[in-house]
Amino acid sequence: MRRAAVSALAGHSAIQSHVEDFIMQTLVRNSLAALLIAAATAPATLPAEAQEAPRVHYQEIPEGAYSVVAQVRAKPGKEDMLRAATLPLIDLVRSDPKNLVYFLQEDRAKPGHFIFYEVFASQADFDAHNAMPYVKDWFAKLPELADGGVEVMRMAILGKPKK
Repeated sequence: MRRAAVSALAGHSAIQSHVEDFIMQTLVRNSLAALLIAAATAPATLPAEAQEAPRVHYQEIPEGAYSVVAQVRAKPGKEDMLRAATLPLIDLVRSDPKNLVYFLQEDRAKPGHFIFYEVFASQADFDAHNAMPYVKDWFAKLPELADGGVEVMRMAILGKPKK
């Protein structure tokens, strides 16, 4: 009798173990499925800068637009200070309704070497941009922070946009 009871209990434990394994596998499978569904249906989350940046459409850039490529290099030891003074320009310039395109880039191999790419509808719009107080304030900081000032190339955009 004892053997039968022990055998029945052992069989019960094995069944219980299989049931527990089945329940655990089902929970894991259902959790994974729920995560996959949530990921597939959730809107992509982007950094705030990417969500707020206006989208550039090449066909909206007028023929004869005024383009500028400029560079500035930090004095040795002033890289972080020049970066801190320059980063706020991104939001300020992009919020200017006359600015069509604005990119600020930093050389990965030479921190403190910045390249600006800017497009305005006309030279008058670019000149108005340079007269803005925040631009004048930035230029006023350069003698302390930059090695040699700003080198500016005034560029013509080639290739008429297709509409």
